[in-house]
Amino acid sequence: MLTRRNTLSGSTNYDDHVAYRDASSRVRRNDMVTDPEARCAYRPVARGANGAVASGHMLATLAGYDVLRKGGNATDAGVAAGVCLCVVEHDRTSFGGVAPIILYDAKSRKVTTISGLGRWPAAVSLDYFRDNFSGRMKAGIATSITPAAMDAWLLALERYGTMSFAEIAQAALAYAEEGFPVSEVLREDIIEYAEGFKEWPSTAEVYTPGGRIPGVGQLLRQPALAASIRRFMAVERKAGKRSRKAGLKALAQYFYEGPVARTMVAFCQRHGGLLTLEDLRRFRVKEEPPVKLRYGDLEVYTCGPWTQGPVLLQVLALLRAYDVKAFGHNSVDYVHTVVEAIKLAYADRDAYYGDPDFVHVPLRELLSEDYCRERRALIRPDRAWPDMPAPGNVASAQPYFGRRPPHEDAPQEAEVAASPDTTVLAAIDGAGNIFCSAPSDPVLRHMIAPELGFGISPRGTQSWLHPNHPSVLAPGKRPRLTTNPVLALRKGKPCLALGTPGGDVQPQAMLQVLLNIATFGMNAQRATEEPRFACFSFPNSFYPHRSRPGEVPVETRIAADTIAGLEARGHKVKRWPLWSGNAGGACVIFRDAKTGMLHAGADPRRDASAVAW
Repeated sequence: MLTRRNTLSGSTNYDDHVAYRDASSRVRRNDMVTDPEARCAYRPVARGANGAVASGHMLATLAGYDVLRKGGNATDAGVAAGVCLCVVEHDRTSFGGVAPIILYDAKSRKVTTISGLGRWPAAVSLDYFRDNFSGRMKAGIATSITPAAMDAWLLALERYGTMSFAEIAQAALAYAEEGFPVSEVLREDIIEYAEGFKEWPSTAEVYTPGGRIPGVGQLLRQPALAASIRRFMAVERKAGKRSRKAGLKALAQYFYEGPVARTMVAFCQRHGGLLTLEDLRRFRVKEEPPVKLRYGDLEVYTCGPWTQGPVLLQVLALLRAYDVKAFGHNSVDYVHTVVEAIKLAYADRDAYYGDPDFVHVPLRELLSEDYCRERRALIRPDRAWPDMPAPGNVASAQPYFGRRPPHEDAPQEAEVAASPDTTVLAAIDGAGNIFCSAPSDPVLRHMIAPELGFGISPRGTQSWLHPNHPSVLAPGKRPRLTTNPVLALRKGKPCLALGTPGGDVQPQAMLQVLLNIATFGMNAQRATEEPRFACFSFPNSFYPHRSRPGEVPVETRIAADTIAGLEARGHKVKRWPLWSGNAGGACVIFRDAKTGMLHAGADPRRDASAVAW
């Protein structure tokens, strides 16, 4: 096992050729970094020519790195990191959660996505929530959908990897069995959600062993999860004697049709959920084409409108007509223009985005220059929209204009803390393969199935209860997912992988990191560390879908004259601390066009790390 130097500045070299960047050693309270003196200068970026891995946790990054060093490709390394995150960041993701994937296959020279998102059970209906929960969406087992992360990892390995599940899951098994050190971030999350453990005793048993909140550095063990991983390995090994792919398929069948499926269904139904064996038997993730947009010399790719990923592309399409660099980085003109473009794109997200298996989403029109020219005219250089503008009109689809019930329409006065419900990973190998994912679905606010050691995706809370909304729930339909990994090519060659946690902030944070690199020429690490801003003039993706009209939170490292200028233009500026977890936790890898070197960056706002060599 590689060791690290526990410091905020500098880098650690392994074998004289591994540059490592870690952001986990910091003081954190209420999703805020409160140690500004430790961040008086940017940390060196991790650089290398052979490969790079970045993720939301140092141990997962090292798991991916170890797989690459053993001859695996980017998909092997990415899945290894993702599976490891299901252990060391189980508070943010799970085998029973979601794992949207975007990847570039160097052999076929194609970009593809894997829809690691579950579907509503066949028994769900609007009447179910009306009759049982007074027309509201109760979080918990009632909003469970089919777990998708496991199938996403297995499909990626089967089609684009070279290793078995047992090979890539060694680190995950070790940390589940032997334990891993509790970080400051994890301990604070446990403290924040400990009160809710009274409702979820199986979760309390894992995260407050002996009824006590673990201290920083204390080993956290997950024996039930370790036992599940061992069973996964055994099933795969037995069937894998025929072939690697046979082993992976047997494991998927074991999970979705065999003993694991029966245990998940019994657990759900015991607590009033709707999931059935038939729901699991019929479910599998699938490959879907990405959505792309040219911005400068980059081709930027996202997952489809079953996520909010195309929002990033819509904002970029709007900004193409501006000399963004001339505005000046984080100047009042820059922040104002970007925020107003975000409002326009999110208005279309609310009006049009949904599961494309159920609704027509007019992405071609929404990204077209003619449409963007019309929408761009609504950006006033001297005045902010006080709320979300109306969506644009396209000939091929009817936008949603519905009103929300009073309890959903009321502005949210109190600050909403960044919930610990997503992480991120990215990997690029020497052959140019790219793998990027933003797995999610935590267990701190939900019940762990004690026989399995993991929970069932509660992602149904990102659906709507309004009949005409494009993301209204329906049997077999996918909620519109917030998590949305991104990659980019430059002149047809792979150059960037990017992702972040953060709910509705995700496209906004990734947009700023991408502009920091592509427009302002920053390296990967500095691009993640520059102060950020956000906008909330739109319905939140999570039920009850409240909005905060006109609100623009900014990290207070942004210049005072920029903040004053935004307020003068009508923005309701809310001051975040110097380093806020609410602003995301980005990981990024990109290949420098001049040197060919890979640069990897990890966001200090949350636990994150990057390796390149």
